[in-house]
Amino acid sequence: MKVTIWNENRHEKSNPVVAEIYPEGIHGAIANALAETGYDISTATLDEPEHGLTEEVLNETDVLFWWGHLAHHEVSDEIVNRVHERVLQGMGLVVLHSGHFSKIFKKLMGTSCDLKWREANDKERLWVVDPSHPIAEGIGEYIEIEEEEMYGEHFDIPAPDQLVFVSWFTGGEVFRSGCTYQRGNGKIFYFRPGHETYPTYHNEDVRKVLVNAAKWVSPSNRPYPKYGNAKPLEEMPTK
Repeated sequence: MKVTIWNENRHEKSNPVVAEIYPEGIHGAIANALAETGYDISTATLDEPEHGLTEEVLNETDVLFWWGHLAHHEVSDEIVNRVHERVLQGMGLVVLHSGHFSKIFKKLMGTSCDLKWREANDKERLWVVDPSHPIAEGIGEYIEIEEEEMYGEHFDIPAPDQLVFVSWFTGGEVFRSGCTYQRGNGKIFYFRPGHETYPTYHNEDVRKVLVNAAKWVSPSNRPYPKYGNAKPLEEMPTK
């Protein structure tokens, strides 16, 4: 399976706190979390030509991870449309943290994707509300993160196909933190944790979720042929 991890990679260049937490970038930390899976993993960043998401790269990508925050507006509409088309064709997409406000997520959801937020070193407890879901495999009743940015409802998204995690914060807020969707042939998972100034992607349970999510959104889990491999009707076997 080919996994591409996209990160705008701006905080790491401008904020020494982020650079210390993620010396290889947030994309590097996510790549390390997936390293033992045996997947073919590569990374791409905003400032590369075509944001690192050329037609060739996307055509070979089974699963795309997306992390963005400061520079959603700098992502080219042409690249957004390219990613959108690949999702409809069957590429899996995992959208992380502030990627909720990315152009690609808003285009796929068809809503503002707005929410409430507070950055105040909140404790976050992500309750597993669907323990039978494959994305929750290996996770206990909840994941506890000592320091995180708070996201609160109302989260302006369509009702998820499946809700896997719900977060509670020390301020009393709750949030739909693990949401699945299908658009066309593509599976999508939104996962809330991952604020850049906290070491969230070093949390072992969070890393398990990333591995599980990559597997779940992968086209190989679908009952129909992988995108691009369907045979013309006349070549299909007949009874």
